[in-house]
Amino acid sequence: MAQLSVEQFLNEQKRAVEAALSSYMARLRGPETLKKAMAYSLEAGGKRIRPLLLLATIQALGKDPAIGLPVACAIEMIHTYSLIHDDLPSMDNDDLRRGKPTNHKVFGEAMAILAGDALLTYAFQLIAEVDDDRVPPSVRLQLIEQLAKAAGPEGMVAGQAADMEAEGKTLALAELEYIHRHKTGKMLQYSVHAGALLGGADGRQTRELNEFAAHLGLAFQIRDDILDIEGMEEKIGKRVGSDRDNKKATYPVLLSLGGAKEKLAFHIDAAKRHLQQAKIDDAVLAYICELVAVRDH
Repeated sequence: MAQLSVEQFLNEQKRAVEAALSSYMARLRGPETLKKAMAYSLEAGGKRIRPLLLLATIQALGKDPAIGLPVACAIEMIHTYSLIHDDLPSMDNDDLRRGKPTNHKVFGEAMAILAGDALLTYAFQLIAEVDDDRVPPSVRLQLIEQLAKAAGPEGMVAGQAADMEAEGKTLALAELEYIHRHKTGKMLQYSVHAGALLGGADGRQTRELNEFAAHLGLAFQIRDDILDIEGMEEKIGKRVGSDRDNKKATYPVLLSLGGAKEKLAFHIDAAKRHLQQAKIDDAVLAYICELVAVRDH
C-alpha cells in the first residue's frame, strides 16, 4: 500500500470512528449536562491511535474494518474517560487537554467524574449490543472480558495506581516498565488483540501482533515522557513539564533524555520486527508505528 493510500485509509477510518461516536452519543438518553460533558472530551480531537490500531489490524488480516467500529468506539470512550479522571485535581491536576480546558474546568469536578464513569460503562454496552453476524456471541464475550482486563485493576487502572504511588520515589527500571506496560500499554495491546480476534488471526499471527503491540505501547509512553520535556504545548495540546511538577517517575528521569531516546528506538525496532514476522499486510500498522516514533502531538 502506497503512503498516500495509507494516509487516505487512516483519514477515512478516523472519520468513520468520529461519525460512529457522534451517532452513539446522539442515541444516548440521559441528563443533558452529563451528555455534554461526555461529548466535550470525546469530541475534543486527538489522533484516535487506539481505534485506528484496531481497524488497521482487521484490514491487515483481509477483513472489512467496519466490523470493528463499535469496539473502536468503546476503546476511545475508555481512553477518554481515563484522560478526564487523570486530569482531576486529585490526580494530575491539569488545566489543559488537547488544547482545550480540561473537563473539570468546564463542567466542575463532580460532573467530570460522572462523565468519565458514564463513558467507561457505555463502552461495554456498545460491545454487548453489537448486532452483526460476523461477530458471534462468543467473540463479543471475549472482547468484553479482555477489555475489562486491559482497562481494569489488572491493566490500565493498575498502572495508574502504581504511577501515583511512585510519585517522588526513585524507581528501578522494571518498576517503571510495569507502570508503562499497564497504564498505557495494556489498552494499546487490547486494540491490536481485538483487531486480531475480529480479523480471524491464527495463533502465530496473534502472538506476533501481541508482541508488536506490547513494544509499541512502551514506545508510545516513552515518547510521551520525552515530549513532557521537549515538546511544545501548542503542538501536544497539554501542559509541558507536568511530570516534573508532579514528581513522576519517567524514562528521562531514570535513564536521562538520551537514554530514553535509545529505549524508544529499541522498542520501535522490536515492534517492527514482530510486525514483519506476523506476515500480514502490515503497511498501515507500520505507518502507525512510525507515527508513534516521531509524533509531536
